[in-house]
Amino acid sequence: MSLHRCASSHRDRLGAIVLQSLNGRRSCSYPAACVTSRRIRTSRNYSTRHADDPRLRELGKQIHDEYAVLKDHYATPKHPIVLAHGLLGFAELQVAGGWFPPIHYWRGIKDALRANGIEVITAAVPPSGSIEQRAEKLAHGIAEAAQGKSVNIVAHSMGGLDARYMISHLQPQNVDVRSLVTVASPHRGSAFADHVFKEIGPDLLPNVYNFARGVGIETGAFEQLTMKYMTEEFNPRTPDDPDVRYFSYGAMMEQPPFLSPFRQSHAVISNLEGPNDGLVSVTSSKWGSYKGTLVGVSHLDLINWTNRLKWTMRKWMGQGPTFNAIAFYLDIADMLAKEDL
Repeated sequence: MSLHRCASSHRDRLGAIVLQSLNGRRSCSYPAACVTSRRIRTSRNYSTRHADDPRLRELGKQIHDEYAVLKDHYATPKHPIVLAHGLLGFAELQVAGGWFPPIHYWRGIKDALRANGIEVITAAVPPSGSIEQRAEKLAHGIAEAAQGKSVNIVAHSMGGLDARYMISHLQPQNVDVRSLVTVASPHRGSAFADHVFKEIGPDLLPNVYNFARGVGIETGAFEQLTMKYMTEEFNPRTPDDPDVRYFSYGAMMEQPPFLSPFRQSHAVISNLEGPNDGLVSVTSSKWGSYKGTLVGVSHLDLINWTNRLKWTMRKWMGQGPTFNAIAFYLDIADMLAKEDL
């Protein structure tokens, strides 16, 4: 199974859950499309080719091809790096009972960091559990693997929220976090989460949740990713720890192609929040010291689940790849080393 098909299966499974909850109310030949009944307006075109576009001012430093290729040398940070995955994520996924090679969330990234002399801890948390549940597991996983060593956390997507909650609320005595680097984490929620809940409606939501739990999918995470929850509840009661360094990166892509899994979500977020990577806006990604916006990069590109066909087509057109996730994470490690972390 390809990584793209694996990600698509997650999407279709959730779409099927919504379809099941709508039984008898509406019909649809493609389950994932049943999440919404209204046509989404074409997303605004946030082209980075025009430097004077006022919509691009919020992007901060625009990173176009800085991570296109590997450098000859990267410095090694003093402390181990914890990789914290996002919503519906995993550390390692066994396929067909182990008959096929396992699928890694951090595809090639963990191995590349280790090859550069970095101790790497991959923490596995409940894929769609609440932030509180995920933070508890994150703390336990770090304590067990780090054995008292100080750590730097590098978190993708919702993993950044888990880490913030763990640092601020749990404050585990046997976990010493020196820094948190968040990559496209929805610190202010995602407009697409709000959109989905609005489309489902309060009357149908219990049915959706009951069906999800019936097939083994936890539901605690979903409402916590709304803009209202993050800005009005989570952020006000989750202050930063003054002893921890906070860094963040965001990403943006232009309008995805017709068959992209991000086609709809990108349009919704573009209209309501602005530039985004298909799931999280640049505005929502900013936390602590903002290091810049990765241009032309999707939410899955950030963990090396890159659309190989896209890069193959670019190669045929004489255009090389502009983003290499492994180079990106090695550079994060290099940055941490230079910050004496």
